[in-house]
Parts: sequence; C-alpha cells; structure tokens
Amino acid sequence: MAQWCQLQLLDSKYLEQVDQLYDDSLPMDIRQYLSRWIESIDWDVVAMQDSLATVRFHDLLAQLDDQHSRFALENNLLLQHNIRKIKRNLQDRFQEDPIHMAMIISKNLKEEQKILASAKSTEQEGEGMVSAMVVEKQKLDAKVKEMKDRVQAADQNIKSLEDLQDEYDFKINTLKNRENEVNGMTTKELEKEKMTISRMCFELKAKRQDVVVQLGEVLSVTQALLSDLINEELPEWKQRQQIACIGGPPNACVDQLQNWFTVVAESLQQVRQHLKKLQELEQKFTYDCDPITQKKPFLEARALDLLKSLLSHSLVVERQPCMPTHPQRPLVLKTGVQFTVKLRFLVKLQEFNYQLKVKALFDKDVVEKKGFRKFNILGTNTKVMNMEESNGSLAAEFRHLQLKEQKVAGNRTNEGPLIVTEELHSLSFESELQLSQSGLDVKLEAISLPVVVISNVCQLPSGWASILWYNMLTTEPKNLKFFLSPPAAKWSHFSEVLSWQFSSVTKRGLNQEQLNMLADKLLGAKAQRNPEGQIPWTKFCKSPNEKSFPFWLWIEGILDLIKRHLLPLWNDGSIMGFISKEREKALLTDKCPGTFLLRFSESSREGAITFTWIEHDVHGKPVFHSVEPYTKKELTAVSLPDIIRTYKVMAADNIPENPLRFLYPNIAKDKAFGKYFPTPSETPEPMDVEDTQRSGYMKTELISVSEVHPSRLQDNMMPMSPDDYKALEQYVSPRDIDAVMNADFQDEA
Repeated sequence: MAQWCQLQLLDSKYLEQVDQLYDDSLPMDIRQYLSRWIESIDWDVVAMQDSLATVRFHDLLAQLDDQHSRFALENNLLLQHNIRKIKRNLQDRFQEDPIHMAMIISKNLKEEQKILASAKSTEQEGEGMVSAMVVEKQKLDAKVKEMKDRVQAADQNIKSLEDLQDEYDFKINTLKNRENEVNGMTTKELEKEKMTISRMCFELKAKRQDVVVQLGEVLSVTQALLSDLINEELPEWKQRQQIACIGGPPNACVDQLQNWFTVVAESLQQVRQHLKKLQELEQKFTYDCDPITQKKPFLEARALDLLKSLLSHSLVVERQPCMPTHPQRPLVLKTGVQFTVKLRFLVKLQEFNYQLKVKALFDKDVVEKKGFRKFNILGTNTKVMNMEESNGSLAAEFRHLQLKEQKVAGNRTNEGPLIVTEELHSLSFESELQLSQSGLDVKLEAISLPVVVISNVCQLPSGWASILWYNMLTTEPKNLKFFLSPPAAKWSHFSEVLSWQFSSVTKRGLNQEQLNMLADKLLGAKAQRNPEGQIPWTKFCKSPNEKSFPFWLWIEGILDLIKRHLLPLWNDGSIMGFISKEREKALLTDKCPGTFLLRFSESSREGAITFTWIEHDVHGKPVFHSVEPYTKKELTAVSLPDIIRTYKVMAADNIPENPLRFLYPNIAKDKAFGKYFPTPSETPEPMDVEDTQRSGYMKTELISVSEVHPSRLQDNMMPMSPDDYKALEQYVSPRDIDAVMNADFQDEA
C-alpha cells in the first residue's frame, strides 16, 4: 500500500503530526493529488543535484497542469482555482531554488515514515496500553468540557434572569397603570397582585445572586484550567519541541494546544459578554445590596486579567530558526545566509486576524560583554499575523532573515571567555494586541531557543554540538551563559540523544551493541557502561591533544559518510559500524572462513569504513585481516557494494581471490549485497573485437586489491571452489590460469 494511503488510515493523533509537516510553502493538496508520483522519486538524490532538482521541479508543475485538466473535465471551478494558485506559489518560492523544494519533500517523506513506524510500534504494544500523554489529554479535555458546560449553563441562567426581570417590570408597570384607572382593581385583587410581585422580586434577587455566584465559579474553573495550560501543557510542549529540534520524536500537539487556548479565550469572552448583560439588567433595576452592583467590577477585572494572562502566553515559536539549506540542523545560523522562523498565536479568533504585527529582535536583553559578538538583522523583520489557508491557524513566517556581524573598530580579537560555537544568542519577537472595543491592550513576547551563529560552514558541526548539549541538559531558554560552566551529561540520557542523530537522518538509530562500544569509548571500560556515568562537555567536543580529534567530530564525519555513500546499507542493517577490535575478533572467531563484518574506522576524523574477515591458518587457528579504511574519496569513485563484490587479495605468484564470502553472522555475500550489485546487461564482452573497434576503447572496471605476503594467506593458496574458479574466469583467461598453476608446480618440483 502506498505510504500516503497508509497515513490516511491512522488515528487522528497521528494525522495531526502529518498535518504539521505541510504548510503554505508546500500545501498538503500537492501531497494528496500527486502522492504516487512523489513516492516514485528518490528525493534524496534530487536534493543533491541542482540540474536534476530543476527537472523534477518542472515535472511537478506539469503534474499540476494534468491535475488542473482533470478538474476542468469535472467542471470543478474551485479546485481549478486552488491548483492555479498552488502552482503560482510554487513558482514564486522555488523557481530559483528547486533544491530547497526537493529537500522539503525528502524531509517530509522521512517524517511520514517515522510517524508510520511510531503508529505501528504503538499498535504492537497493545490496544489496552494508553500512554500517559493521552491520559493527561483526556483529563484536560474533561476540564475543558466542564468549563464549556458551566459557561453554557450560565448563559441559560442569564437568559432566564432576563426573562424574569422583563416579566417583573411588566407586572410592576401594569400594576401602576391599573391603580391609576377610575375603575381600578379591588383591594383584594390589589393585595393579591402585590403578593405575586413580591414573590417575583424575591425570586429575581435570588436568581441574580445565583448568576453572580455561577459566573464566579466559571472563572475559578477557568483559572485552574488556565494554570494547567500555562504552567504544565505549554512548557511540556516547548520541551518536546526542544527534543524534536535535536533529532527526537516529532513534536505534535500544537493544534491541540491551540484548541485548548482558543476554547478558554472564547469562554472568557463569553463571561465578559455575560457581565455586560448583567450591567444592562442592573441599569434597568437595582436595589440595596444588589449582588451585581457589589460583585460585577471584581468579576470584570478578574475575567480581563485571566484573558490577558492567556493572551500574553499565546505567542509561541512554532518552528525554530533554521537555514533551509540545513533543515536537520536548526538553531545554527550562518552570517549572510537566509534563515526562516515561524510564529503561531495559539488563540485562533477571527477578531485577531491581521491585528498582530510582530517584530523580530536579536539579542534584545543581552548585556554587552567584552568579546561577545553583536549582530544586525537584515531582511524584513516585521510581519503581520494572519490566518493560514492550510489549517486556519494565526501565524507569521519570517522567510528571508539574515544576520550580519557588527564591525568593531580597530583590530578585533576574540577576548571573550567562549569560542564562537559556544557563544549563545537569542532571537525574540514582540507584538502588541490592542482592541479598544474589548478593552484589551496586551504586550506579547516570544523567544526562540538559543542559537549559535557561525561565519564559516566548517563551524557547523561544532555549533550543532553546542545545540545538542544545551537542549539535552536544560529547558531554560534564556541561559546564554550556559557554556561558561557546562554541566556533564549522564550516559543514559546522552546515549538516547546520540541515537537520535542517526535515526533523524536515516531509518535506523543505534542498537545496544553499538551503544556499548561508544560507552566504552567515552566512559572507559572500567565504568562498565554505567547509566549514571558522567560525560563532560570537554570529552564530547574538545580534543585532549593536537594529534587527536573530538568525539563528536568523529561521529559527525561518520554521519556524513552514511548520508552520502552508505545510506541503504545502514538502513538495511548490513553495517555493524560501531564495534571495538576486541569485540570484532570475539564475534568472528568461531565463524566460517571468509565471514566478514563492516565497521567504522576509529582513526579517521572525516569518517571511513573498513571490513574485517576471518581465515584459518594451517593449524586451524583464526587469522583476522582488516582492509585499509575507505573514505568519502574512494567511495565517490566506487560504491561499497562494488568494492565488496570485486575485492581481491593477492600475494606474489598467487592468483588474486576474493576472500569475502559471508556477511556476519552467516549471510551469503550475494544475498546480502546482490540487490546493490550492477545488473547484467546485454553489452558485448570486454574483449569483443567489434565493440573495441566501434568505441575505440576497451571496457574497464575499478577493483580493490590488497597485496600481502604469501605467509599471511592460507597455505599460500587454498584450493579454489568451482564458484571461485568461475568468478576468476571473468577476469583471467583459462590459459593464463593454467600457466600460473604450472609455474607453481615447477617451482615446487
């Protein structure tokens, strides 16, 4: 089943996560209408080639034209209009930068896969298990329902009070008129009517008291709910956003948060309307110790304060600052490079549309410090918030902001206590909500998570290390002095974040075997992988001496190697990756000769991969061989599966042979890597004379060969199997094989 079809079968909580992936820059309509075409293309490859991205961009526009034609045949004017509008928006945004579009589609497809995996995992855990988050949501939903029910009941009681007061006024006026008539009421009738009016007056006063008390109770319930939202739900959402920023699970529930905030705002607005209605009733009729007169000012002030408190916490950073060129490295900004950031106002009321003008400020409240760099924001730094077409939320997205460092007079030297990648900065947003009709004048502010500003892309890995460390260890958004004394991380927490760095860019995180090796590397073998083991910042991101390199830069190099050259192999589990040489030997010792495994080199800063295989000497003892690690340079020329397919070991006077037979533990090499090998074609044989004459060249193939001393091989040369002999015939003629073998026998004689 297509990925998009699978997504549409999920529960609403997962569909909400899908909804978060699409906005006006790439509407969900495109994903819906072009789902098959989108899923048929490898967008990772497209995002790496400008020419291919341009072709795919125009293909997408052509697909939209076809969809428009289908709507035209159906005479669907609205959908025709929407498709035309979507096409224009895409041309405006991606015509000059189609790679950006490819990156967005690639990222969204991967996030969809994560959502599907998460849904499947939850389903496997059993329908009876309900997460704590869902339970809390249900509790909050119950509180919201209680508040709405109370507001509705108050509304009905006020209408009943208004009807009762109107009836009381009518009877009073009727009684006065009849008393003034010549043939008026008898004394008995008059007394009876006065008794009726007296009872009605008593009922009216009791009703007024009930309504005032009821409105007070509504505000108490609302205040408790508001406290839950501001002090618990909103901070928890922000913390989940932090986790998502550093590769953790996608941060959903912002729509749910918006729904709660909006319902509370609507209820408070209704209470304020109810109080205005009470004021009208008071003006028509009042008396000593009238509860409306006594309590209304207090209730009005309380309702207004609650509404202001709600609104002042409603401006949030929905998407943290991020360069579109590095979507998986948010919060690291490079000078002179555009970045985007998106805000949302959680109270979605039509009356607030186009009422909020937001201004972006950089390092607003930062006290000037010696050596601390200062920056100016370039681009449009003010935006008006308006309702989005895709989901109706009140939002503003800054798409074209840049940072430029302020020049310092004289020779600038970094005299500050921190290096630039440990220097944290803040991006804040200010607005003011003024509605004279409602008596609202609220100052709004939101602040992004701390950002690192770099001036060269080579600083990106170190900058990302700072972002990881900060968001892993603190939830305080304004602690810009964090790296003056950075705390250590527990291995139990750090290992999870480390695994996210892989799962966020591939389909696999790190398994326990891989984490064990990394724990030993960071904590030392004596620590025995203690979950409470402390990892200092210097151990993570600093070099102990000039000859070594930081742990994180090693990991970053491997991540880049995987993304560029090893992604399918990593995703299908072929690469063991992180394993010590001692553990490697222990795993291979009792395996068949030719069993090999793939691991990352520990000595290459840029990231490299090697393979180790086992053989047995003449005495049956295991012998291990490791090939010199392959770096990005070698893997750019020949893919790792092709290296494994064609790899040869040779010694003087011996025929080259491929020693690799089984991928650990016992998977035949062709079964493990066959799908990555080039498919046989009908092309002429390399030595075909006619083909040589036609092209002018003989066909060649790059292969990896290791030359070793004969003593390191198995008794110089073990007998070849029929399969080995057949494979050898593809590269060496039978006559040459016989010649070599005869020469060996003559030497032995």
